[in-house]
Amino acid sequence: MTETSYLTAVRESYDTVAATYAERVPEPAELDPLSRGMLAVFAESVRLAGAGPVADVGCGPGKVTAHLAASGVDAFGVDLSARMVSLARRAHPHLRFVQGSMTALGIGGDTLGGVLAWYSTHHTPPALLPAVFAEFHRVLAPGGHLLWGCHIGDEHLRPSQGYGHPVSYEWYLLSAERVAELLGEAGLVVTARLVQEPEGRLTRRHACLLARKP
Repeated sequence: MTETSYLTAVRESYDTVAATYAERVPEPAELDPLSRGMLAVFAESVRLAGAGPVADVGCGPGKVTAHLAASGVDAFGVDLSARMVSLARRAHPHLRFVQGSMTALGIGGDTLGGVLAWYSTHHTPPALLPAVFAEFHRVLAPGGHLLWGCHIGDEHLRPSQGYGHPVSYEWYLLSAERVAELLGEAGLVVTARLVQEPEGRLTRRHACLLARKP
């Protein structure tokens, strides 16, 4: 799948499922304790570094963006789906949400104190992930932090349905070790990693990687 076609598939799919997605995805306060803990560590790390605002990349309806803002972080959201951005603005009018792609964020280099990629890179073909992580590195200020969280594995999935609607995106699950390697190749230093086994609402293995731009 080419860069253009995968972005089109992701954008159109999430425009289609946006309303149902916003209803079904849990609030951050309802996440498991370890995931909440990693978000808290990320927020505190960003505050202590004092290196700039945080972009929640692939923010969807803005629930995690708002959670970070409530934690004292200057957070804004970016999403490829115009429908998701519209729902986020409606739900959180006090925050900023913009439509954009993680492949080209349109943000100046060395300007962000943090980038959050929470369940947002798994639709990216693995061959294109180095460019995405390089873009994260570019926009982060020295001392800025990245928190990456997603399902992990070794699968390429092509679902036809998502959240009760037809979708055309694809899923690419990688191991936590491989994602850490790619972050390192992009110039980011992985400082912590958490791997969780399926339990409760977690139906697949999940990992969080915390990284820093030197």
